[in-house]
Order: sequence, then C-alpha cells, then structure tokens
Amino acid sequence: MHALVIKREMGRRAWRPLVVFLALVAASRPAVAAPQVPCYFVFGDSLVDNGNNNVIASMARADYPPYGIDFAGGPSGRFSNGLTTIDVITRLLGFDSFIPPFAGASSQQLLTGVNFASAAAGIREETGQQLGGRITFSGQIQNYQSAVQELISILGDEDSAAAHLSKCIFSVGMGSNDYLNNYFMPAFYNTGSRYTPQQYADVLIAQYSRLLRVMYNYGARKVALIGVGQVGCSPNELAAQSANGVTCVERINSAVRIFNQRLVGLVDQFNSLPGAHFTYINIYGIFDDILKTPGAHGLKVTNKGCCGVGRNNGQVTCLPFQTPCANRHEYLFWDAFHPTEAANILVGQRTYIAKLSSDVHPVDIRTLARL
Repeated sequence: MHALVIKREMGRRAWRPLVVFLALVAASRPAVAAPQVPCYFVFGDSLVDNGNNNVIASMARADYPPYGIDFAGGPSGRFSNGLTTIDVITRLLGFDSFIPPFAGASSQQLLTGVNFASAAAGIREETGQQLGGRITFSGQIQNYQSAVQELISILGDEDSAAAHLSKCIFSVGMGSNDYLNNYFMPAFYNTGSRYTPQQYADVLIAQYSRLLRVMYNYGARKVALIGVGQVGCSPNELAAQSANGVTCVERINSAVRIFNQRLVGLVDQFNSLPGAHFTYINIYGIFDDILKTPGAHGLKVTNKGCCGVGRNNGQVTCLPFQTPCANRHEYLFWDAFHPTEAANILVGQRTYIAKLSSDVHPVDIRTLARL
C-alpha cells in the first residue's frame, strides 16, 4: 500500500478560524523556506490517526463518508470533516505535505517523519480492545524503533541518525481512550473498580514514562506531550451521563485532571535528562477556554456532534454516507468524540503559539522547534 500524502485542502468556506489559520501560516513562513524542523513524528489515538487503522481489522475507522467531507480526496482515515490538529501544526511548522501514516510510508518519507497514531489505542494494552484491532502505544513505539533502524541504514550510522532525530519534533497524545474505552466502561473493563482515580493515573503515568524513556533512548529529544481533553464534555458522555445533555460529566473530567497533573510532573522529570526538551500541551485548558466563550471563537454548538445518532448525536460515530450538518464550521464536535476541523484549527494554533501562559508547560511547539 502506498503512503497516503494528501495535498492541501483548507475547506470550502472562508470561516473565521480558517481565515485566522491561513494568516498565521503566511506569517510563520516566508515565501521560500525550509520547514522549521527536518522531521515530525506523531504518536496518538483517533484524534490524530490519519490512516493507520485503514489497514487493520478494527471498528475504529474513519475511511468512509462523511469523514473527510472538507478534505482533499475525501475520507483518509482522519476522524474529522477536514484537518486534524496535527495537520494544522504540520502546516505551521512549514511542511509542504502532511505527515503520512506509518502504514505504507516509504523509506524516504521516514526522513521527514511519519504518523504512528492508531484509533482506539491507549497507554494500557487492553484499552480499546472491544473495538478490535488497534496499535497500542507500546506497538507504536515498536514501529518507531523499526523506523529508527531504517533511518540508521539510510543515513549510514547511529550517530548520523541520532543527530537527525535530535532536531525533530515528536508529539505524543495518549490517555483519552484509557478513560473513555477502559476506566469509565465497566461493562468491558474492571479498572474502574480496581483503582481509585488517583491510583489509575499513577498506573498510567508509570507505563507512559517507561515507553517515553524508550523513545528518548531511540533519539527523541524535542517531545510535546498532549494532555487529555475534557472527555466528560464529549457528546458521547453528555448523551449517556449528563442530566440535561449540556452539563459536562464532572467525575470523568476530575479523573482526567489528575492524570494531566501527573503529566506535568512527568515533563519536568524528563527535562532533567541530557538534551531533553519535553513540554506539556494543556488541551484540557484550551478546550475549557473555548467552551466558556464559544462565540468568541466562531462556534455556536458545543454539546452535540455534527453527525451521529441519538441524543446529542452522541451514541455512535458518523454512519456511513450520513448527511452531516451544513454549518459544521459552527460546531465544536464533528461526531460523538472528535472535534471539527474548525475546532482543530483553534487548538492547533494554540499548541503552536500559546495564547495563554497556561496553554503549555514550559513552551509551545514554535519555541520547541527553535531549541
């Protein structure tokens, strides 16, 4: 299978987040310039999967309409109507093409980075297993190790590969499924009864730390750890557990906040390692800011998906060939779990250039690229 490299598609409407994004892209890169970093490697789940799950037996797939309705070439495996946050960051970093999925990527593409993310993946091995195949975080790390070995062959020796990788940006966004598709899913998992929220966060962070250390040992130096967002505000959780379908589920969000607090501490620990530049991206806080003043961000609907089924369009993801809402640029959520392109642009911009000091710890991705 050939690697999926989809040319730039910025949507079909000149809505506000898109106009601001285009202006920011223009301001961040001269007419002729190399990318700010030589390569970008991505690890994560369905929030950033761009096609890896297309080639495995999984219920967690987005390679059918209406996914990709605002993306060049249509459905690609992205769980969005258009761009993901990674696509936004890739453009702001100055890359001409989107980072391709690892599945089917060529050796030459490894030099500029690949996306290892897999929908339904978690830090824990069992997370998401009710959805079938997925590449867990440990599996993504194994794929990265294979990629590094290939880079050593391409570049000639380990020192050359290490020098190359030390300049790359790595983004890792794990943990959402460990709550959505594990801890708060008692019908399939017993973690919710085995661990308190504090204990569960500790277990997750311990495993996360071990795997991140493998990444560091294989050359990762500039690493952005993406925090878990407000899972309790997703249409799926609102539909199932919110009395009015609007108020976020606090017991879920409070557990997520504990994990995110531990993640900040993990960043500080890794930054004590030689040459390490780790940073925490506060997705929870960024979403909180957007939810408090959606109108200021060009959004009108924050509690239901643009497509889906049932209350809040939150029972399942978009059905094949379902007709989505026409005003998706005004929606925070595309389906039961995932943001729209409009929301991804807002979040991607603030990940690249922090709007508030609380958006990142200690630096945003633009600054990370310069270190």
